[in-house]
Amino acid sequence: MFLPPGFEQRSVMTSLGRMVYYTDAGEPWLKDGADNADKPTLVFIHGFGGGSSAYEWSKVYPAFAAEYRIVAPDLIGWGRSEHPARSYRVEDYLTTIAEFLEQTCQGAVTVIASSLTAAMVVRIAIARPELFQSLILTTPAGLSDFGENYSRSFFAQIVSVPVLDRLLYSTGVATSNGIRNFLEQRQFAQPNRIYEEIVAAYLESATQPNAEYAALSFVRGDLCFDLSLYIPQLTVPTAIIWGQKSEFTSPEIGQRFAQINSQAIKIFQSLPEVGLTPQLELPAVTIGLIRQFLPILEGSRESGVGSRETSQAN
Repeated sequence: MFLPPGFEQRSVMTSLGRMVYYTDAGEPWLKDGADNADKPTLVFIHGFGGGSSAYEWSKVYPAFAAEYRIVAPDLIGWGRSEHPARSYRVEDYLTTIAEFLEQTCQGAVTVIASSLTAAMVVRIAIARPELFQSLILTTPAGLSDFGENYSRSFFAQIVSVPVLDRLLYSTGVATSNGIRNFLEQRQFAQPNRIYEEIVAAYLESATQPNAEYAALSFVRGDLCFDLSLYIPQLTVPTAIIWGQKSEFTSPEIGQRFAQINSQAIKIFQSLPEVGLTPQLELPAVTIGLIRQFLPILEGSRESGVGSRETSQAN
C-alpha cells in the first residue's frame, strides 16, 4: 500500500462493481474521535495509463487534509477497485464517477482531476452541475480534440490486434521497465524526477487481475472523444493547469479550450518543462497552484461573474 499517514482505504458499490477510495480518517488529521463531516470536500481523481491509480495524487492531497475532507478514488478497472473483464467505454466512467460522488459527498464539491479523466469530469459537470462547486483540472484532454483522432495512431492500431494486445501489455507495460518507459515517454518531461516508489506503485496497479482490460481500452482509443464539442456547455467555475511538454496534448489545445468558454474557465496556467502529470512531477508547485485557485473559484461562483486569468510560469 502506498498511503500517506492518517489515510485509510474504504469502498462503495457502483453499477460496475466495488470502487475503492482513500480518505483522511486518523491522526494527525482527526484527533480524539473527531470526524471530518464539517469540512468542505476535495475529490482527487487520477487519469489513465498503464498502472494509474489514486497514487497519482498522493503527494498532493495530504497538504489539504487539515482543512478539507479528502476523497481520492481508484476508478473502476484501476488500482484496488474492481476490474470487470470488459471493453470499457466513456459512458462507464461518466456513470461510475457520478455514482461515486453521489455516495461519498454531501452537496457540491471541488473535484481535482487529471488528463482524460478530467475531460470526462467536464462532461459530468455539464450533465450534473449540482454535484460540483468548482473544477481544477491538470491537462484535461479528450485525445480526439478539434478533430484529431488518437485511435488512428500507429500504437493504437497495433494494440487493437487481438492476442497481440495482451502480449504487449504483459511484456511491455506490466513490468518495471515497461512502467518506467511509459512514465518517461508519456507522463514526465524530466525522467530524473521519476523515483522507485512511483514505479512500484504503478506496477502494483498494473499487475492486478484483469488490469489489462481498462488499460487496453484506453490505449486503443476507446475512451477518447472531442472535448472541444462539450467545453462551451460548461458552467462550473474551472481552473486548468497544463504541462507544456505533455505528450499528444500541447498547451495550445488547453488555450483553445479557455478561449471557447472564458465564462467558466477562469484560469489557464501553463507550466514549462512539465509533462502530463504535474501532480507527480512537481507536487509542491501543484499544491501551491491549487491553493491559489481555490479562493478564486469560490469567489467567482459566489459572484456569478469573474474575469479569466491566462498565465504561463517562467
